[in-house]
Formats: sequence, structure tokens, C-alpha cells
Amino acid sequence: MTAHIDDSEVPTIRRRMPPGTLPGTISIDPDAPKPLITVMAFGPAGMVEKQIVEPHEVAALIQDWPVVWVNIDGLGDKDVIQQFGTMFELHRLALEDVVNVHQRPKVEDYDDSLFFVARMVYQNQSIETEQLSMFIGEQFVLTFQERPGGDCFSPVRDRIRKGAGRIRVNGAGFLAYCLIDALVDAYFPIIELFGDGLETLEDEVLESPTRSTVTKIHKARRDLLLLRRAIWPLREAINSILRDQCAIFTADTRVYFRDCYDHTIQILDLVEAYRELVSDLMDVYLSSISTKLNEVMRVLTVVSTIFMPMTFVASIYGMNFTYMPELGWYGGYPLALGVMAAIFIGQLVYFWKKGWLGGALDGSANPAGDPKHD
Repeated sequence: MTAHIDDSEVPTIRRRMPPGTLPGTISIDPDAPKPLITVMAFGPAGMVEKQIVEPHEVAALIQDWPVVWVNIDGLGDKDVIQQFGTMFELHRLALEDVVNVHQRPKVEDYDDSLFFVARMVYQNQSIETEQLSMFIGEQFVLTFQERPGGDCFSPVRDRIRKGAGRIRVNGAGFLAYCLIDALVDAYFPIIELFGDGLETLEDEVLESPTRSTVTKIHKARRDLLLLRRAIWPLREAINSILRDQCAIFTADTRVYFRDCYDHTIQILDLVEAYRELVSDLMDVYLSSISTKLNEVMRVLTVVSTIFMPMTFVASIYGMNFTYMPELGWYGGYPLALGVMAAIFIGQLVYFWKKGWLGGALDGSANPAGDPKHD
């Protein structure tokens, strides 16, 4: 059994720039929202949080504070992106990757800064991801998100505001770790909800599968593939931070990245386990449908078998030959009905003892051919 899959639900990647375009070209999606720029500058003595309009407003904050976090929600303004690229001396190839939001999670070292790309996950009607582009320098962290709205960084912002933990007394590298850790931890609630949905889907497959069940299984398979594509390269990116001796991350900060790396392993293990479960659910669904079809065919076969000898008796006495002895007998008609009734009852009893009726539906009777019940 197959089900129609809406093409709009299948993720597609379309490059906006034609092949052969000059490397480093920044091509803005016309549908991308205009950027919303927020800045958090902090140090051991305090913090400042504000929303700005022009990128040049960040320059004064960089001079006054040890660490500056600039977050841009929306990629719909080429000038804003280029101004930040000039201010922080970002490579144009990295800026090109910022606006082409189909990048694989990765880490790239550009001497004075580190470029980190990951996929932020969130739950809408289905599991979706958006690209997070992060530039990490000695004194700054610059993050680009595809669209305004909620992200997974609220706990980090609260810690900066309250001065909780070590976040204000450490540098930009520790802030970057906190953001990456929040991004990775945001996968766990989504996967837990997904696991609950799989349990419900499993019950549906076992108890009452319908035509829509196979569509739900296909959707679950696509969501898991999306998660796998996001978390698998993210694990390698975090591992490269642990492996490479980048001056931005101190030895103490790299220790914290070990915990972040362990979390990616746990998420990946859960995703792989759920992928196997979804594959098994498809097999169970097909087996369930086949079993239901076999039950229907068995009922129809039993009914046909019961009425076949009765039809034979009725056809014999329905012939129009002149010389048939029983035609003139007074008890011929009741006898024919009695014979058909006896055949009917005898077959019912025989089929019941064989387990082909009644208890066979729930497995309480032994299968046909069991020598203990012959």
C-alpha cells in the first residue's frame, strides 16, 4: 500500500547563484527578512544590552567591553552583512556561506577568527532546522540567524544578564562554547517529543493501521534523516575544535567542549535507534496489512467451503430430468434440507476444532494440523 506524499514537505536545496559565479559573491534571497541587530557587551564589571540599527554602533562597544556578542536575525540586507564583514575583517568566502543557507555544519579557521556553521532545530508542524553562522574572535562573537524569532539562546542571555557562572569572567571563546552547547542541548527536547510520537505511531501500527499510517511513517523517516544530516557533521565540527589547537579557545574551554561532544554522540545514538525503529515499523505495518488481508481471505474461503457441498446437493435436485426417484417421494424435500443442514453443522464443528474459526483470530486455538487436536 502506498500513500501520496506532498512535494512541499520534501526539503529541497536551490542555489540562488548560477554555476561559475565569482567566489565570495554575496547574493541575498529576496524573500529573506530584514535584519534585526541586538548586541550584548559584558565583562566582570557589568554588561550592556541594546538593539541597534547601524553596524557602526558596535565599534564603540568593542572599545569599552572585553567581550561583545552581536546577533543578527535575518539575512535580507546585503549592506549590513558587508559592513560587519569589513568591521570584523571577515573573509568573503565565509560571508558567502552565511547567505547561502544550505551549508553543512563545519568549522573553518581564518587566522584572526573562527567560522562555525551549525543547524538550529525547532519544532513546528514538523521538525525543521535553520542555519546558524557564527564568527568567533578574540573579543567578539558574531552570529547570523536566518529569521527573527525565538532561538535556543535564551538561557545564555539570562546568564549574561545575571552574571551567573563563569560567562562574564571568561573570553569570547567561552561565550561561543555556551552558545554551541545551548544549540546542541536544544536537540534533546525535540528528540524526546519525537520519541513519544513514535510510541503512539507504534501503537497505531499494531492496533489499527490505516492508509494515513504509512504517510506518518514516511514523515518520521524524513524528520530523522533531517536530524541525522544536522547532527552528524556537527559532531565532527565540535571534534575538530577539540583536536585543533586554536588560540581562541583556552585549554579550560576545550575541556567543556568534551561534554558538548558527548551530547552530540548521545543525540546521534538516539537518532540511529529511532531510524531502526521506523524501518521496523514499516515492516510491521506491511505485515499487519498482510495479516488483515489473510484474515479476510480465510473468512471468505471458509464461507465458500461451507456452501459448496450445500450448493452441490441443491444443484442435483434442481435438475429437470423426468425420472428421478426422489421427485415423487413425500419426504424428499425435508430430507434434502436436513442433509444440507447436517453438512453445514458438521463443517462448522470441524473448522472450529481445527482452529480456523473463533479462537484462531486471537491465537487461543492451535493452528491447523496440530496433532494434539486432530
